[in-house]
Parts: sequence; structure tokens; C-alpha cells
Amino acid sequence: MDFREDEEQRLIRESIRKLCEGFPDDYWEQHDREGKFPDEFFKEMASAGWIGIAIPEKYSGAGKGIQEAAIILEEVAASGAAMNGATPVHMSIFGMHPVVKHGSEAMRKKYLPPVARGELHVAFGVTEPNAGSDTTAIETFALLEGDYYTVRGRKVWTSKALESERVLLLVRTTPRAEVKHKTEGMTLLLAELQKPEVSISPIPKLGRNAVRTCEVVYDDLQVSIEDRVGEEGKGFSYLLDGLNAERILIAAESVGIGRAALRRAVQYANDRIVFDRPIGKNQGIAFPLAEARTKLDAAELMVRKAAWMLDNNMRCGTEANMAKWLAAEAGFYAADCAIQTHGGYGYAREYHVERYWREARLMKLAPISQEMILNFVAEHELGLPRSY
Repeated sequence: MDFREDEEQRLIRESIRKLCEGFPDDYWEQHDREGKFPDEFFKEMASAGWIGIAIPEKYSGAGKGIQEAAIILEEVAASGAAMNGATPVHMSIFGMHPVVKHGSEAMRKKYLPPVARGELHVAFGVTEPNAGSDTTAIETFALLEGDYYTVRGRKVWTSKALESERVLLLVRTTPRAEVKHKTEGMTLLLAELQKPEVSISPIPKLGRNAVRTCEVVYDDLQVSIEDRVGEEGKGFSYLLDGLNAERILIAAESVGIGRAALRRAVQYANDRIVFDRPIGKNQGIAFPLAEARTKLDAAELMVRKAAWMLDNNMRCGTEANMAKWLAAEAGFYAADCAIQTHGGYGYAREYHVERYWREARLMKLAPISQEMILNFVAEHELGLPRSY
């Protein structure tokens, strides 16, 4: 068993670190404070070819796997960009996965190259006010009339909606009461977003404010049948195909945030002099930071294992879920330790760790809560009765 990254993976890691040096913490603090999308950063990532890392080569991408994508997102987050930098890249790197796997050839040729080049932003519209974690309870409905679907409904927590030209939209095309299994009757559409029939309202939130998250209302939006992903009624199964990869990438980002927080905490613990000695000399400071490093390294190992398994076409649902759980816990613990190490200054924007803390907290909620992951492990690995 070889735990070393290969030469190409090391070069990717080094290249991302070098690129991110041009976007220091102050850049991210300003964009978070002003709610400003990081266009300059995104364009530089795109021009360097990193946005298309996981898109097949025949559609202008690099055709790499989840292992390489995870390295990119971990390093972006670890640079201090945290989720303000990772989310825009993540959504372009992997957001089009359902189209790659299930879209028509015409759809792939039309949409994947501009996404790979960073010219087309695509949001993801799944969650609804009355559905939450129960995706099968969505109410947004699309009625097929001739060659067009008419979409009516409301989505929440649609990130990057203001910047995106298109949205991968999960809708019901058959009412839930009329299907044999509740996961049937849902369809995935690649709909236009910047239309008069679409109302977009940003949701004020705790963190990751450079990437605004929105409530989106669809009022009889017309979507061509040519912009349907795969077959009608199979949208939910298409989403499931990408869940493991999504959780692995989120886990990599969580590890990255934790490493950014730990780096600043260690530096402060060495530099801050109280009672004529560095505060890092005190075990009350040193031990939590050592524990944070231990937890981050353990989480990273599970991320690497899950990514390797996925790239080798192995079943990895348990590993992907565990990676996300471990990394979210480790990243938040490191960010919390960083605030505690800084004392009162940890609460100030100037030192950036409060921003890491706000963004690390998100990872325990999205895209799946820690409790739902434990439900999965309890049921599928321990054989315990399903609790919901």
C-alpha cells in the first residue's frame, strides 16, 4: 500500500499553492465582507485550466479523477480562501457531473466546453423550503407541453445563483402520489436562470458571503426538452451518482480550512509573548493544537482512501460519508482552537480565524448533516434499524 502522491498530483498541489499566493487573506476578508464574488480568482483558475480538471478531455477538460479534484480544492481552502474560494471552483469542477454521465451528446458538446473554460457558471437547484433533507418531497413541478417544460416552484439554498447563467434544476414531472416509489417521477433540467420568469433573492447568512446563496422562485419558466438531462423521471437517480464524489470534495475542503486555521494558530502561539514567554509553551495551548493536527491528518487519510476507491470504481459510500464526517469535525475543531489560541483577537476580523470558524461550521451542515451520516453508518454498516 502506497500513501504517496504521484508526481502529477504533487505538481498539481504545488501549482495551486503558487496560484493562491496571489490571493492573500485580506482579499478573501474583503470579498466576504462586501459580499463580492471572487471573479479575479475564478478567472485565473480557469485560465490555468483547473476548472475543467474533472471534465473529459473531448469536452475541453483534463479528464482527471476525484483524487486530483480533491487536491485542488483542499489547497484552495488551505490557502486561506476557505469556502469563499473553494465553492465557486467546486461547483464548476463537479457541478456538471450529471451532464457528463447522463446528458445527451449534443448537451455535452454545447455546455461542457464553456464550463471547462470558466465561461459558463451553473448553479444547483435541489433544496426546497418544505423538503429539506427529504429530497423526494420537493414540490417544484415541470409540465411538459410540446417541446417545452413549464416550471413552477421555489428553491432555497441555491448558491451562485446571481452569477450563473444556468441551473441544474430538480423538478417533479409526476406527482409523488402517483409514483410507485417516492424516488421516481423527478427530472433534472439544465434551465436558464437569468430570465424574467425567475426571481432571485440572496439569503443573509453567517459566512461564505463572497458566494451568495439564494431563494429562487420559478414562475412558469420555459425549458426546452433538449435541456433535459437524461430520461424523464430519473433525475433523483442521476443525483445519487454524484453524492459520493461531492462528499469527498467537501471533506477535502474541510481539511483545507482546518489547515489554514491551524497554520495561523501555530504562528500566533509562537509569536505571542505573555509572562515573558511564547504562549505556545503552555500545554493548555499546545495540546489542543497538536490534537487538531492529529485529527486533520486522520481525516485526510480517509479522504484519500475514499477518493482512490471512487477513481478505481469501487463501492465507497461508507468511506465517502465517513470522510465527510471526520473532516467536518476536524476542520471545525481546528478553527475553534485557532480562535481560542488568539484569545480576544480571535474574535476580530483582522486575524481571519473567525472567518475560518464561520465557514468550517457550515461543513457540519451541508451538503448533508453530520447526523444523517451517522444514520447511514448505523443502518448500512452496523445493521441497526433505520431511524427515519
